[in-house]
Amino acid sequence: MKTASLATEKSKLAPLLETCTTEGPVIIQRDGKPIAVLVAAPADEDELERLILRHCPRFWEMLERSEKDIQEGKVLSSDEFWKAVEQRAKAPDKKIVKGGRKK
Repeated sequence: MKTASLATEKSKLAPLLETCTTEGPVIIQRDGKPIAVLVAAPADEDELERLILRHCPRFWEMLERSEKDIQEGKVLSSDEFWKAVEQRAKAPDKKIVKGGRKK
C-alpha cells in the first residue's frame, strides 16, 4: 500500500489513480497523518454500495436499532407481516400519512 503527502501529490492525481487501480489503495497524508484513501473504482454497483454503506454511520445506527428491536421482540414474523399487508390492501379507505399513522 502506498502513502502520499497531499502537498506533494495535488498535481499528481492521475498517476495516483493509476496506482490505486494497479497496486491497491493509496493513503493521502497531511502533516504525516492519514486524511484520505484512494481506492480503485468498484467492479459493479453492488460493490460500490457495500463500500459506501461500510463507511456510513447512519446505516450502522439503523442496523443497531434493528438488531435491538429483534432482541426485544419488537418485530413481526414473515407471516404476520404479509397478513398486515393483506389487511391494509383490503381497507383502501384507510390511508397512511407521514409518520405511519392511519388517517
